[in-house]
Amino acid sequence: MSNAADGRVAAIIAAAGNGSRLGADIPKAFVLLDGLSLLTRSALVMSAVADVIVVAAPQDHLALASELLAEVDAEIHIVEGGASRQESVALALQGIPEDVDVVLVHDAARALVPIEVCARVIDAVRAGNPAVIPVLPVVDTINRVDAHGVVVDTVNRDNLRRVQTPQGFTRAALMRAHRDSTHIATDDAGLLSTLGIPVVTVAGDERAIKITTQTDLETATRFVKEHA
Repeated sequence: MSNAADGRVAAIIAAAGNGSRLGADIPKAFVLLDGLSLLTRSALVMSAVADVIVVAAPQDHLALASELLAEVDAEIHIVEGGASRQESVALALQGIPEDVDVVLVHDAARALVPIEVCARVIDAVRAGNPAVIPVLPVVDTINRVDAHGVVVDTVNRDNLRRVQTPQGFTRAALMRAHRDSTHIATDDAGLLSTLGIPVVTVAGDERAIKITTQTDLETATRFVKEHA
């Protein structure tokens, strides 16, 4: 097998989540952002940096996912997602071709991530890092509160970062992290951290906003129009 410095790149797109907080009656990845679905926009960005795209979609939206990705210039595989994001990624990982050595894991909800962020993540993995995440500094004051909502103290934000996607991994490290489904984390980098695998950071971008609420969708729409 080739090493991460020259192997093919695959991108897993987690697209099986519901759109309840967005107020949508369809899964969030299929919501339109200025005429294109979040899934389509995410796949178009991933196709610029990855040879293979594996999408984890809801079971009753597999055909629609295929239709939305028909014009994306990449090797596309669509699999049925799981009950959780972690399960969806694990299922998608099984569909990655054997000649892939670098794997990106991306949330369809971060549909406007710039290509440059993806490239920074891939470059850092190819440089020998098994796990890489794009991050932004925390600019708000962060308070710790007790059970009654009373402020206990103020957290030092100097060492805090907001984590984005795509997160990048060597195939071997990501496979190892998903081998034991009893280990639970909110993202894939968290899984690797539980195994003692170091996770390094690269610069993220404010445009890689996670579209979760209607306000987020409005912000993303403004980004699209500003960069049209």
